[in-house]
Amino acid sequence: MAFFILLNMELKWRKWNRAIHRDLGYFFFAMTIIYALSGIAINHVKDWNPNFIVTTDEFTVDISQPLTKERIKELLDEHDVNSSYRNHYKPSETELKVFLKDGSLSINLTDGYAWLELSKKRPIFKPMNYLHYNPHIYWTWFSDIFCIALMILAISGLFIARGKKGITRRGAWLTAIGILIPVIFLILFYY
Repeated sequence: MAFFILLNMELKWRKWNRAIHRDLGYFFFAMTIIYALSGIAINHVKDWNPNFIVTTDEFTVDISQPLTKERIKELLDEHDVNSSYRNHYKPSETELKVFLKDGSLSINLTDGYAWLELSKKRPIFKPMNYLHYNPHIYWTWFSDIFCIALMILAISGLFIARGKKGITRRGAWLTAIGILIPVIFLILFYY
C-alpha cells in the first residue's frame, strides 16, 4: 500500500514538474528569443553596431560654387539623401559640417573632399536591445520575473527525462560539464 502511495506521489510530482516547465516555456518564449538575440548582439558589440547600420560614402564636391543651403540639398539629392538636411555650419575656414536627420556630411573646403555618414536603425536588433537594457520599471519587474522563471525552467528541466537519459546518468554528466565550463572561465579570466 505504501509503495502505491509513494508511486502515486512521484507521478503527481513529475506531472506538475512537466506542466510547470511546459507552461513557463510557452509563456516566456518571446522573452527567451528577445534576450537571446539581444544577448548575441551585445556580446559582439566590438565587431558591429547592433543598433544601427552605418554607411559611409566619399566623394568630391565642386567647391568653386558657393555651398549654400540649396546647393547642399542638391548634393544630398545626388547621393540619394532626400529631405534629410537639418542644418550646417563652418567649424573652421577649411571645413563645412552638415547635420542630417540620420547622419552627417563633412566637406573639406580646400580640396572638395566630402565624407557622408548615414545611420539607420536595425529593424530587429534595435528594439530587442532596447528591451534588454530595461527601459522602464515595469519592464524591469517583468524581466526579473522572467529571470526567476528561467531558474525554474532550468531546475525543472533537470527532472523531465528519466532513466539512462535522466539526471542520474547522462543528464548528470551534461549538467556537470555545463557547470564546469563557466567555473573554468571564471578561474582563468576573473580571479
